[in-house]
Amino acid sequence: MADRETRPTTVWSRPERGARGPAPERSRTQITAAALALADAEGLAAVSMRALAQRLGTGPASLYRYVGSRDELLDLMADAVAGELDLSGATGGDWLDDLVGLALQSRDAHVRHPWLADLNDRRGEVLGPHAIDYLDHALGILVPAPGTAGEKLEAIGLLGGLAVLFARREAAATATHDPSAGDPAARAAHLAAVAAEGRHPHLRAALTAAGAPPPADRDALFVRLLRRLLPAMLGQGEP
Repeated sequence: MADRETRPTTVWSRPERGARGPAPERSRTQITAAALALADAEGLAAVSMRALAQRLGTGPASLYRYVGSRDELLDLMADAVAGELDLSGATGGDWLDDLVGLALQSRDAHVRHPWLADLNDRRGEVLGPHAIDYLDHALGILVPAPGTAGEKLEAIGLLGGLAVLFARREAAATATHDPSAGDPAARAAHLAAVAAEGRHPHLRAALTAAGAPPPADRDALFVRLLRRLLPAMLGQGEP
Protein backbone atom coordinates (compact mmCIF):
# COMPACT_ATOMS: atom_id res chain seq x y z
CA MET A 1 0.00 0.00 0.00
CA ALA A 2 2.83 2.41 0.83
CA ASP A 3 4.34 1.84 -2.61
CA ARG A 4 1.08 2.85 -4.29
CA GLU A 5 0.82 5.96 -2.15
CA THR A 6 4.35 7.16 -2.97
CA ARG A 7 4.46 6.14 -6.65
CA PRO A 8 4.50 9.28 -8.83
CA THR A 9 1.40 9.95 -10.90
CA THR A 10 1.87 9.56 -14.65
CA VAL A 11 -0.48 9.48 -17.59
CA TRP A 12 -0.36 5.67 -17.47
CA SER A 13 -1.49 5.53 -13.85
CA ARG A 14 -4.93 6.84 -14.81
CA PRO A 15 -7.59 5.21 -16.99
CA GLU A 16 -7.81 6.52 -20.54
CA ARG A 17 -11.25 7.98 -19.87
CA GLY A 18 -13.35 8.53 -16.80
CA ALA A 19 -16.36 6.38 -16.14
CA ARG A 20 -18.69 9.31 -16.70
CA GLY A 21 -19.38 11.35 -19.78
CA PRO A 22 -20.01 10.44 -23.42
CA ALA A 23 -18.44 7.42 -25.06
CA PRO A 24 -14.87 8.14 -26.22
CA GLU A 25 -14.50 9.12 -29.86
CA ARG A 26 -10.82 8.23 -30.06
CA SER A 27 -8.07 6.62 -28.00
CA ARG A 28 -4.79 7.74 -26.52
CA THR A 29 -3.08 5.53 -29.10
CA GLN A 30 -4.74 7.42 -31.97
CA ILE A 31 -3.94 10.78 -30.41
CA THR A 32 -0.32 9.77 -29.84
CA ALA A 33 0.05 8.51 -33.42
CA ALA A 34 -1.21 11.85 -34.74
CA ALA A 35 1.23 13.69 -32.48
CA LEU A 36 4.11 11.53 -33.74
CA ALA A 37 3.20 12.31 -37.35
CA LEU A 38 3.05 16.01 -36.54
CA ALA A 39 6.46 15.98 -34.83
CA ASP A 40 8.03 13.97 -37.66
CA ALA A 41 6.70 16.41 -40.24
CA GLU A 42 7.20 19.74 -38.49
CA GLY A 43 9.40 19.20 -35.41
CA LEU A 44 8.73 19.05 -31.71
CA ALA A 45 7.96 22.76 -31.36
CA ALA A 46 4.98 22.32 -33.67
CA VAL A 47 3.33 19.85 -31.30
CA SER A 48 0.72 21.73 -29.30
CA MET A 49 -2.70 20.70 -28.13
CA ARG A 50 -4.25 23.21 -30.53
CA ALA A 51 -2.24 22.04 -33.55
CA LEU A 52 -2.93 18.42 -32.71
CA ALA A 53 -6.65 19.12 -32.37
CA GLN A 54 -6.65 20.75 -35.81
CA ARG A 55 -4.91 17.72 -37.26
CA LEU A 56 -7.55 15.45 -35.72
CA GLY A 57 -10.42 17.69 -36.73
CA THR A 58 -11.62 18.42 -33.21
CA GLY A 59 -11.39 21.10 -30.55
CA PRO A 60 -8.46 21.37 -28.10
CA ALA A 61 -10.75 20.96 -25.11
CA SER A 62 -11.79 17.51 -26.30
CA LEU A 63 -8.17 16.28 -26.15
CA TYR A 64 -7.91 17.11 -22.47
CA ARG A 65 -10.43 14.37 -21.79
CA TYR A 66 -7.72 11.91 -22.82
CA VAL A 67 -4.45 13.73 -22.00
CA GLY A 68 -4.08 16.08 -19.05
CA SER A 69 -1.37 18.32 -20.52
CA ARG A 70 1.16 18.72 -23.31
CA ASP A 71 3.80 17.20 -21.03
CA GLU A 72 1.71 14.06 -20.74
CA LEU A 73 1.35 13.98 -24.51
CA LEU A 74 5.13 14.18 -24.86
CA ASP A 75 5.49 11.28 -22.42
CA LEU A 76 3.10 9.22 -24.55
CA MET A 77 5.04 10.09 -27.70
CA ALA A 78 8.39 9.04 -26.24
CA ASP A 79 6.97 5.76 -25.01
CA ALA A 80 5.32 5.08 -28.36
CA VAL A 81 8.73 5.28 -30.04
CA ALA A 82 10.11 2.86 -27.45
CA GLY A 83 7.30 0.55 -28.51
CA GLU A 84 8.69 0.49 -32.06
CA LEU A 85 11.67 -1.57 -30.92
CA ASP A 86 11.41 -5.32 -31.49
CA LEU A 87 11.94 -7.07 -28.16
CA SER A 88 10.72 -10.46 -29.33
CA GLY A 89 14.18 -11.97 -29.64
CA ALA A 90 15.12 -14.55 -27.03
CA THR A 91 17.80 -13.61 -24.52
CA GLY A 92 20.58 -15.88 -23.31
CA GLY A 93 22.73 -16.03 -26.44
CA ASP A 94 25.76 -13.84 -27.04
CA TRP A 95 24.93 -10.92 -24.79
CA LEU A 96 27.21 -8.47 -26.59
CA ASP A 97 25.76 -9.26 -30.02
CA ASP A 98 22.23 -9.00 -28.65
CA LEU A 99 22.91 -5.70 -26.90
CA VAL A 100 24.57 -4.21 -29.98
CA GLY A 101 21.53 -5.25 -32.02
CA LEU A 102 19.28 -3.48 -29.53
CA ALA A 103 21.48 -0.38 -29.73
CA LEU A 104 21.19 -0.33 -33.52
CA GLN A 105 17.41 -0.44 -33.19
CA SER A 106 17.50 2.44 -30.72
CA ARG A 107 19.72 4.53 -32.97
CA ASP A 108 17.46 3.87 -35.97
CA ALA A 109 14.42 4.95 -33.94
CA HIS A 110 16.14 8.24 -33.13
CA VAL A 111 17.01 8.69 -36.81
CA ARG A 112 13.36 8.15 -37.77
CA HIS A 113 12.26 10.65 -35.11
CA PRO A 114 14.96 13.36 -34.92
CA TRP A 115 12.97 15.32 -32.30
CA LEU A 116 13.20 12.45 -29.81
CA ALA A 117 16.67 13.34 -28.54
CA ASP A 118 15.59 16.90 -27.69
CA LEU A 119 12.46 15.57 -26.04
CA ASN A 120 14.42 13.20 -23.82
CA ASP A 121 16.76 16.03 -22.85
CA ARG A 122 13.81 18.07 -21.59
CA ARG A 123 11.47 15.55 -20.03
CA GLY A 124 13.69 13.84 -17.46
CA GLU A 125 13.33 10.22 -16.47
CA VAL A 126 9.65 9.46 -17.03
CA LEU A 127 9.47 5.83 -18.12
CA GLY A 128 6.34 4.51 -19.74
CA PRO A 129 5.37 0.85 -20.12
CA HIS A 130 7.24 0.34 -23.40
CA ALA A 131 10.38 1.98 -22.04
CA ILE A 132 10.21 -0.24 -18.96
CA ASP A 133 9.82 -3.29 -21.24
CA TYR A 134 12.94 -2.15 -23.10
CA LEU A 135 14.91 -1.75 -19.86
CA ASP A 136 13.83 -5.15 -18.59
CA HIS A 137 14.70 -6.77 -21.94
CA ALA A 138 18.16 -5.18 -21.94
CA LEU A 139 18.76 -6.40 -18.39
CA GLY A 140 17.64 -9.86 -19.49
CA ILE A 141 20.22 -9.79 -22.26
CA LEU A 142 22.87 -8.90 -19.68
CA VAL A 143 22.07 -11.75 -17.29
CA PRO A 144 25.04 -13.87 -18.51
CA ALA A 145 27.34 -10.83 -18.72
CA PRO A 146 29.86 -9.97 -16.01
CA GLY A 147 29.40 -6.91 -13.83
CA THR A 148 27.16 -5.72 -11.04
CA ALA A 149 23.54 -4.67 -11.44
CA GLY A 150 24.61 -1.03 -11.19
CA GLU A 151 27.25 -1.47 -13.89
CA LYS A 152 24.69 -3.10 -16.16
CA LEU A 153 22.29 -0.21 -15.74
CA GLU A 154 25.13 2.21 -16.53
CA ALA A 155 26.00 0.18 -19.65
CA ILE A 156 22.40 0.41 -20.85
CA GLY A 157 22.54 4.16 -20.26
CA LEU A 158 25.73 4.39 -22.32
CA LEU A 159 24.06 2.41 -25.09
CA GLY A 160 21.23 4.92 -25.22
CA GLY A 161 23.58 7.90 -25.11
CA LEU A 162 25.63 6.65 -28.04
CA ALA A 163 22.46 5.90 -30.00
CA VAL A 164 21.37 9.52 -29.54
CA LEU A 165 24.82 10.89 -30.42
CA PHE A 166 25.09 8.94 -33.67
CA ALA A 167 21.50 9.74 -34.64
CA ARG A 168 22.18 13.45 -34.12
CA ARG A 169 25.31 13.28 -36.25
CA GLU A 170 23.40 11.53 -39.02
CA ALA A 171 20.62 14.12 -38.84
CA ALA A 172 23.16 16.96 -39.03
CA ALA A 173 24.85 15.37 -42.04
CA THR A 174 21.51 14.99 -43.77
CA ALA A 175 20.40 18.56 -43.06
CA THR A 176 23.58 20.31 -44.24
CA HIS A 177 23.96 21.67 -47.77
CA ASP A 178 27.74 21.24 -47.72
CA PRO A 179 28.57 17.92 -49.43
CA SER A 180 31.73 17.50 -47.34
CA ALA A 181 30.07 18.24 -44.01
CA GLY A 182 29.35 15.17 -41.94
CA ASP A 183 31.65 13.10 -44.19
CA PRO A 184 34.06 11.13 -41.97
CA ALA A 185 36.55 10.71 -44.83
CA ALA A 186 36.62 14.47 -45.45
CA ARG A 187 37.13 15.15 -41.75
CA ALA A 188 39.97 12.63 -41.57
CA ALA A 189 41.67 14.19 -44.59
CA HIS A 190 41.41 17.66 -43.06
CA LEU A 191 42.86 16.44 -39.76
CA ALA A 192 45.75 14.73 -41.54
CA ALA A 193 46.53 17.92 -43.49
CA VAL A 194 46.57 19.99 -40.30
CA ALA A 195 48.83 17.47 -38.55
CA ALA A 196 51.25 17.48 -41.49
CA GLU A 197 51.91 21.18 -40.94
CA GLY A 198 54.01 20.20 -37.91
CA ARG A 199 52.50 22.54 -35.32
CA HIS A 200 50.69 19.70 -33.46
CA PRO A 201 53.34 17.04 -32.79
CA HIS A 202 51.20 14.85 -30.52
CA LEU A 203 48.38 14.73 -33.03
CA ARG A 204 50.81 13.93 -35.84
CA ALA A 205 52.40 11.13 -33.79
CA ALA A 206 49.01 9.65 -32.93
CA LEU A 207 47.82 9.69 -36.54
CA THR A 208 51.08 8.19 -37.74
CA ALA A 209 50.93 5.39 -35.16
CA ALA A 210 47.28 4.71 -35.95
CA GLY A 211 47.99 4.26 -39.64
CA ALA A 212 45.14 4.25 -42.12
CA PRO A 213 41.76 4.79 -40.45
CA PRO A 214 39.14 2.06 -40.68
CA PRO A 215 36.41 2.44 -43.32
CA ALA A 216 34.31 5.54 -42.72
CA ASP A 217 31.05 3.72 -42.17
CA ARG A 218 28.77 5.03 -39.41
CA ASP A 219 27.25 1.63 -38.69
CA ALA A 220 30.67 0.04 -38.40
CA LEU A 221 31.98 2.81 -36.13
CA PHE A 222 28.89 2.63 -33.92
CA VAL A 223 29.21 -1.13 -33.52
CA ARG A 224 32.97 -0.95 -33.00
CA LEU A 225 32.63 1.58 -30.17
CA LEU A 226 29.91 -0.44 -28.46
CA ARG A 227 31.90 -3.66 -28.67
CA ARG A 228 34.86 -1.92 -27.05
CA LEU A 229 33.08 0.11 -24.41
CA LEU A 230 30.38 -2.25 -23.13
CA PRO A 231 32.70 -5.11 -22.09
CA ALA A 232 35.08 -2.60 -20.51
CA MET A 233 32.26 -1.11 -18.45
CA LEU A 234 31.34 -4.57 -17.22
CA GLY A 235 34.88 -5.48 -16.23
CA GLN A 236 35.53 -7.89 -19.07
CA GLY A 237 37.83 -5.95 -21.35
CA GLU A 238 37.74 -6.00 -25.14
CA PRO A 239 36.66 -9.40 -26.54
